[in-house]
Amino acid sequence: MVLSEFRFVEIGRVAIFAYGPDKGKLCVIVDIIDQNRALVDGPGTGVNRKQVNYKALQLTQFKLDIGRSMRTGNLLKVWNKEKVQAKWDQTTWAKKIVNKAKRKTLSDFDRFKLMKAKQARNRLITVECGKLKKQAKKAPAKPMRVRKRKS
Repeated sequence: MVLSEFRFVEIGRVAIFAYGPDKGKLCVIVDIIDQNRALVDGPGTGVNRKQVNYKALQLTQFKLDIGRSMRTGNLLKVWNKEKVQAKWDQTTWAKKIVNKAKRKTLSDFDRFKLMKAKQARNRLITVECGKLKKQAKKAPAKPMRVRKRKS
């Protein structure tokens, strides 16, 4: 697997569906059909091989070294060997998606408890910052050294 700084639409690029029935699922670009569509397959995520518009995909930094139009079984072997799902789960992008889903399922009382916990945390931070500011005021300022110029 190659981590790429640039994200191009290319064979082997791992992508995530932005919308549609497979929203949030990972897939791999198996072939490029034309300038608007690609053939994708999601061997480990339950996405069947199909053509998709590029607008429905969000490209990730992961890229698999695969051949053009690789079969699903062989793609699954590469997918498992490279541990794509485990690497994806470690990214901040995936963690944000999981947190967003958790927040969506919170009840009114859970949101209230979360608000109170944040208030308590912010109060502690404010108190500690105040203590540090107070210490900084009490400490005498260091005199600035004046450097003499060599003539």
